[in-house]
Amino acid sequence: MGFGQEMDGCGRCMKYGLFVANFLTFLGGLVVLAIGLWMLIDRTFINDLIGTNLFQGSIYVLIATGALITFISFFGCMGAAKEIKCLLLTYNILVFILFVTLLVGGILGYVFREKVQTTMEKEMQSSISFYGNREEFTKAWDTTQQELMCCGVNNYKDWQERIPESCCREVERGGRKLPCTQAQNALTIYTEGCLRKGVEFMKENGVILGTAGIVVAVIMIFGIIFSCVLFMKIE
Repeated sequence: MGFGQEMDGCGRCMKYGLFVANFLTFLGGLVVLAIGLWMLIDRTFINDLIGTNLFQGSIYVLIATGALITFISFFGCMGAAKEIKCLLLTYNILVFILFVTLLVGGILGYVFREKVQTTMEKEMQSSISFYGNREEFTKAWDTTQQELMCCGVNNYKDWQERIPESCCREVERGGRKLPCTQAQNALTIYTEGCLRKGVEFMKENGVILGTAGIVVAVIMIFGIIFSCVLFMKIE
């Protein structure tokens, strides 16, 4: 079949299928990019307390891959519309590389979900001693305790006599804090430790990362299949 000849029914089906697959891949790339940016901005406050960069690393993988997917889907659309084998071949190679990268990023999210509990308690216990002396740990503890409404590793007693103000309950969200440093009770202080809440938080985010990466990777498989078939149909 030449470029000027009309494609048969199967070829047209592959062509339209590639358009649909690319559109879904484009949307998936935008979703992955948005999720990655949201997590990077809003979900990494606990990173200094967990003792591993695996979580943040998987976020960067998904952000980079999501941005590239939205760009590369252009090659698939152009290759299908113009029936240019060179574009389709370029698309196939790039999408396959991104497919593997995205799949790895998604798997990292699930691996992190299982690994987090074994490392988190030890790192949190050791980082308490740096509170007030090292800015990154001070900020991480304050933000974690405020966001997760928890205090200490297992409970507020881990702080002994130097309970941070971030452990105090708020009169209203983002408002004035109760005086918990003088009187510790369930009404003034967060009594639940940050270890359990932190593990739950990281596991939930690990599921989001892993699912986003794997779902988009599966969608990309259809793009690869359609483009391969269309590539073979173009002589």
